Amino acid sequence: MERENQFIGQSGAFLDAVERASRAAPMSRPVLVIGERGTGKELIAERLHRLSTRWGEPLVTMNCAALPETLIEAELFGHEAGAFTGATKARAGRFEEADQGTLFLDELGTLSMGAQERLLRAVEYGEVTRIGSSRPVRVDVRIVAATNDDLPALAKSGEFRADLLDRLSFEVITLPPLRVREGDVAVLAEYFGRRMGAELDWHAWPGFAPHVSTQLEEYAWPGNVRELRNVVERAVYRWDDPETPISHIQFDPFESPWKPKAPPHRRSENGSSHAPSTAGEQVAPSPAIDFEQVDDLRAAVETHERAIVEHALGKHRWNQRQTAKALGLSYDQLRHAIKKHGLMEESD
Repeated sequence: MERENQFIGQSGAFLDAVERASRAAPMSRPVLVIGERGTGKELIAERLHRLSTRWGEPLVTMNCAALPETLIEAELFGHEAGAFTGATKARAGRFEEADQGTLFLDELGTLSMGAQERLLRAVEYGEVTRIGSSRPVRVDVRIVAATNDDLPALAKSGEFRADLLDRLSFEVITLPPLRVREGDVAVLAEYFGRRMGAELDWHAWPGFAPHVSTQLEEYAWPGNVRELRNVVERAVYRWDDPETPISHIQFDPFESPWKPKAPPHRRSENGSSHAPSTAGEQVAPSPAIDFEQVDDLRAAVETHERAIVEHALGKHRWNQRQTAKALGLSYDQLRHAIKKHGLMEESD
């Protein structure tokens, strides 16, 4: 495996998925990889190829969502010269390029019904026909496909061919999202942080301040491992003092006091007007409250006050005057809060 394509994690759910991929790899049968964005579907596809008997042959990747519908079939199956406007010479498709190897079809659920029908024939009979040709070409290709769609539901609604789904689902590997991978956030954050520190020529890895580690654990990670990597690497490269633990992390790179404001109402394509959704907005994480478990209001308030002050101090590099201004406090009020919550040692 390349250095960029390592599997990092220790949770049971993650290791089970990797083990299932390892068991399926030697089988020259189709495999479906299901998972949210950023969970590592392409890494599983690479593992399936590298651990198979086809490891020395091509691994060809095609993102089905990256091409317009009119070009997908030409990309998959190839075309002859003059088959359509712009086809000045014959071109082999991805199936022919992957002959004897593996074809990885990402975003499978976006394929048109016409492409699905031709894909079914290729999988079932092991032959493809270039656009503009009447002569089929025999190919030996192992199909690995990935999606974050609910393909059985799409098949039930008629948006995906049920017979194609049957052919492709010899094995289905569903990757767990990062939010359920117990213990893996800390392991991944440490790995990405150390690697970024080495890239910046830091002599030692300072680690994360305790409140930052807590924020990383409590964040929902809608973008999964890909988002975690970006957040950690961004925090490391922005940190100016490699001798002290990283005390500030920014989850939303677009967060700024000068961020352009969206119009209050935006008209949709069907003419209806709606306010912009705020469902995906993230604020600085603080300890979650289970309201049913709160039996000491004062302690709960103190916990959240400490988290807010600690986050603000880290954001402003422990510049207490800037922190006080950002929180709407006087300098003396902030000093009192720091002393009350025992944050003086971190300040030093």
